Amino acid sequence: MIIDEKRQSKPRRASMEDYLSPQVRAIKPSGIRRFFDLAAGRKDIITLGVGEPDFVTPWHVREACVYALEMGKTQYTSNAGTPELREEIAHYLQRQYEVAYDPGNEVLVTVGGSEAIDLALRTLIAPGDEILVPEPCYISYSPITALSGGVPVGVETFAKDQFKLTAESLRAAITPKSKVLILCYPSNPTGGIMTREDWLPIAKVVEEHDLIVISDEIYAELTYGTKHVSFAAMPGMRDRTILVSGFSKAFAMTGWRIGYACGHPELIAAMLKIHQYTVMCASNMAQVAALEALRGGMEEKDRMVESYNQRRRIVVKGFREIGLDCHEPQGAFYAFPSIAGLGMTSEEFATGLLQDQKVAAVPGDVFGLGGEGHLRCSYATSVSLITEAIERIGTYVRKLKGE
Repeated sequence: MIIDEKRQSKPRRASMEDYLSPQVRAIKPSGIRRFFDLAAGRKDIITLGVGEPDFVTPWHVREACVYALEMGKTQYTSNAGTPELREEIAHYLQRQYEVAYDPGNEVLVTVGGSEAIDLALRTLIAPGDEILVPEPCYISYSPITALSGGVPVGVETFAKDQFKLTAESLRAAITPKSKVLILCYPSNPTGGIMTREDWLPIAKVVEEHDLIVISDEIYAELTYGTKHVSFAAMPGMRDRTILVSGFSKAFAMTGWRIGYACGHPELIAAMLKIHQYTVMCASNMAQVAALEALRGGMEEKDRMVESYNQRRRIVVKGFREIGLDCHEPQGAFYAFPSIAGLGMTSEEFATGLLQDQKVAAVPGDVFGLGGEGHLRCSYATSVSLITEAIERIGTYVRKLKGE
């Protein structure tokens, strides 16, 4: 028997980390979760960190799930989701946002909106493709892009523009390698929105440069004083857009992990292939609950939105009264006050605030370009806690100013 000495002498890896892929090693842990974990389990901490409704899923939605369990609906569903839910999603998008999809081949039910984003990026990215990401933005877009072999390219937005994406800044970021534009409006973390007038020049740039768009519209129902406008509803953009949304924010269903993606049938078919091999299908019971939310949950949704609106006004007024400039959010449930004039980084401010005043908020730098000098504060919590948190933040700001 001949022994291959070269194969036998392969050097052993020094540590478990050496087994990890370079892409995974390069990814930083979530900055949002870090501050949430610091506050977890401490009753004296007021948490403004995690983007999760403080409402419980409406009773009739939970009841539908319980009944489904009692009736034995515990099997797999179709990979794409139940026909009933896909049909209801299509009806909902047509009714609410004037975007028409065929439930048979243009709607895919996913494990939360996050899976839909992951599927879309993995479907579209070839190694080296550049993915345009308006920032500050939801923290997952760039890491998922990198894991898929793409190159995230930040496109900075500014408070002076209400954190809207402009055609000029988008054009300036485009190169021959640009392939996909990711949109998230209403915005996490800024609460910025885009109107039809804002979208039209963006659509023109997308057409000119032959881009595909992933439009994350998870906060579509959470707008104040104006109705959400879907980018997919812009002229010529429906087939260029993968519309991503879900039930977590509008219907207080974060833990159910149910979302969806809609788009051109060839794109959805490609996403479905990955979905089949990774998660098979979304939870049967969660799909039942989502169907009930769409059919009978609009009144509860409206009540939650009105409550967020009340809190939004309190938050903005409160920050301005303690001397922090605060862009007025028109969507989602986040405020993004500026701490730029206090001589500290956002990381330093957030850490000091947690230690000194026991208020947990997220430093703006974790959200990319334009985030430094800001703090993300979720107002998806009670008015009493919001009021107390702002008082504590005001105390901390006065200490920093020596007042």
